[in-house]
Amino acid sequence: MRLLVLGGTEFAGRAVVEEALARGWEVTVLNRGHRRPPPGVRLLTGDRTAPGGLARLADADGTWDVVVDTWSAAPRAVRDAARSLAGRAGRYVYVSSCSVYTWAPPAGYTEDAPVVAGASADARETDYARDKRGGELAALDAFGADDSLLVRCGLLLGPYENVGRLPWWLARTARGGEVLAPGPRELPLQYVDVRDLAAWILTAAADGRGGPYNLMSARGHATTGSLLDACARVTGAGAELRWADPATVLDAGIEPWTQLPVWVPPDSDMHDALHGADVSRALAAGLVCRPVEETVADTWAWLRGIGGHAPQRPDRPPVGLDPELEATVLARLAR
Repeated sequence: MRLLVLGGTEFAGRAVVEEALARGWEVTVLNRGHRRPPPGVRLLTGDRTAPGGLARLADADGTWDVVVDTWSAAPRAVRDAARSLAGRAGRYVYVSSCSVYTWAPPAGYTEDAPVVAGASADARETDYARDKRGGELAALDAFGADDSLLVRCGLLLGPYENVGRLPWWLARTARGGEVLAPGPRELPLQYVDVRDLAAWILTAAADGRGGPYNLMSARGHATTGSLLDACARVTGAGAELRWADPATVLDAGIEPWTQLPVWVPPDSDMHDALHGADVSRALAAGLVCRPVEETVADTWAWLRGIGGHAPQRPDRPPVGLDPELEATVLARLAR
C-alpha cells in the first residue's frame, strides 16, 4: 500500500506513520519540515496554509492508495488538500472528532446523531466542533461518501501526546505524596490509545471502508480508578491517591476535563458526551483496544525517554491542577 500522511510527525499522525512502516507500506508525508519523520519516510516539504503550499503534492510522482489527514483548524485547508488529491488517491481518511455532534449528545449516541450546524468546507477557522465538521464536509466533497473515511475520535491517549492529559497525571504521580483523585473510582472512561487508532485506520482503509465511525474503546474499558492506579504504579514514587466525591471537587471550583484531565462528573451531560458513545460500529469493523496499563506504561517510558517534559500543542491550553488548590482540597479531606 502507498500512504500519504498530511503532517505525520506528531501524536496521531506519527502513530499512523509508524504503524504503516511496521506493515511494510510505502509512506510519504507532507509537512512544513519543522520535525523529522521516522526513518524510511519520503518527505515532501510544504505549508498547506500558505499560497502554493501544496505544490509539492502536484509535483510528486505517482498516486496513493490512502491519504490520512489529521487537520483541526480552518476547514479550507482540508478542502484544498482533498481537491488537489482527487483522482490521485483512492481513499481519504479524515481524523475528525466526536465533538462534531450537536452538544450534548446523550449516552449511547451513534454515528447517526445530529451534527453541529453552520459548518462549511470553505470556512476559515471558527471553533473546534465546526472546524472538524467542515473538514468532514471537505473530504466528502472531494472524494464522496464511499471513499471518505471519517474517524470521529474521542479522547486520545498514548505516546507522543501533545495535549497534556495523561502526561500531566504521570508527572503528578511521579512527584509522589497525596494526590487528589476525583471519584468515583469505578467511573467508566472511554478513550483510544493512539496506536490502536492508527492500526484501525490503516486496516479500515485497506478494507475499503467509508463513512463515519465513532472511534474509541467500549464504555468502561477503563475506569478512573484503573487509569490513576496505573499512573501511580508505573511512576513508582509512592503516590497515595486520595479519592474525593464529585461534589467536593466541583465545590472547590475545579474545572472538570481541564484542571483534572480526563475526568468529568458522572450523571452529567458532559460525561455522557465524552465517555458515553456507542462504538459498536468500530468494534464490528475490527477495533481492538489494548489494556489501560499498557497505554500508561508506554506513555511513561516515552516521557522518561524525552526528559520527562511532554510537547505541548500551541493551539491547546495547558491542562492540570494548581498545586495550591490541590493542597487546599486535600486538607479539607483530612479533617
